Amino acid sequence: MPLRLIKGSYRILHSQPDGDSIHFYPDDAEAFVKLRMNAHLSAAGGVQLRLDAIDALETHYTPHGHGGFTRHQPLPLAHAAADRLLALLGFGDVKRDRETVTSATPDETPGHILTRFADKYGRPVAFAYAGGSEETDLAQVRVTADTLRESVNHRLLSEGLVYPTFYSRLYPDLRAELTTATQAARAEGHGVWSGDATTSGATVTGLADLDDHIVILPKLFRRLADYLALGAGDVSLDRFTAFLAARNDRLFVISEAHATGLDTVTAVSGQKVRLTHPPEDLVFIEA
Repeated sequence: MPLRLIKGSYRILHSQPDGDSIHFYPDDAEAFVKLRMNAHLSAAGGVQLRLDAIDALETHYTPHGHGGFTRHQPLPLAHAAADRLLALLGFGDVKRDRETVTSATPDETPGHILTRFADKYGRPVAFAYAGGSEETDLAQVRVTADTLRESVNHRLLSEGLVYPTFYSRLYPDLRAELTTATQAARAEGHGVWSGDATTSGATVTGLADLDDHIVILPKLFRRLADYLALGAGDVSLDRFTAFLAARNDRLFVISEAHATGLDTVTAVSGQKVRLTHPPEDLVFIEA
C-alpha cells in the first residue's frame, strides 16, 4: 500500500526517546508542507514521530487529572524497548540523565520514514528505517510485507519488546503482517509476553503495582493511571468501566466485526482488570 518516503536523520541529544517515539529531521525542510501533512516542527526543523502500530511500555507518563504525578510501567522492559530502538537506528554508547539523553555515538544518524499523515498532536505516524533509500525523496512507495519487515516497528514487535496497537488508518494487509509477528513473539514468550497480564488479568492494589509490577497494554495502563489520578489515593476500580465509557475510546473488534468502545472490552472483577480480546484483535479509531 502506498506511503510517502521522507529522507532525513534521527537526533536524540537532550530528548527523551522511548520505545515508540523519536525525533526526526527531514532533509527537505518543506517536506511536510509539500505533502500537506499537518506535522508540528520544532525551531530546529525536527518532528517527534509516533511509530505506527506499536506501543512501548511507558517510561514517563503524566496522567490527565487532579493529583497526577509522572508514572511509568516496569522500567526494565520499557528501557529495553527504548535501547533497542536506538541501537536499530545506529546509536551506541547512549548515556541518560534519568530519561533524557546526554550523549550518544554518533549524535545523529541517517534514516528515512514512510508515512501519510500526522496525528492530532502533529506527530507523523510513521514506519521508521535506518540508513538511506534508493527511492526519490518524497516519493510514493508501495509498501509490501518485505518492506515492512525492515522497519524498526516490525523488528521491535517481532522481538516482543512492544505491544501491537492498531489504528483505523493502518492498511489491513500491513496489520495482518504485524499480527503474525505479534503472535509469533507471544508464542515464544519474548519480551513483554513473558509476563503479560492484558487478557489474563492484572490485580491493582496500589499505584506501585502499575509502576513496577504489572505488564499490560500501555493504552490500558494510561487509562488506569488517568482514572486513579482522580481518586486522591483511592484505588477502587468500581467506577473504572464507567470512566472508560465517558472517555469514549472507539474501536473495532476484528473477530466480531463490529464497532464499540474500550469500556465494553474491559472486564473488572474487584481489583482485577483485563481486556476480553487480545490487542491485535482491536483497531482503535484515529481521533
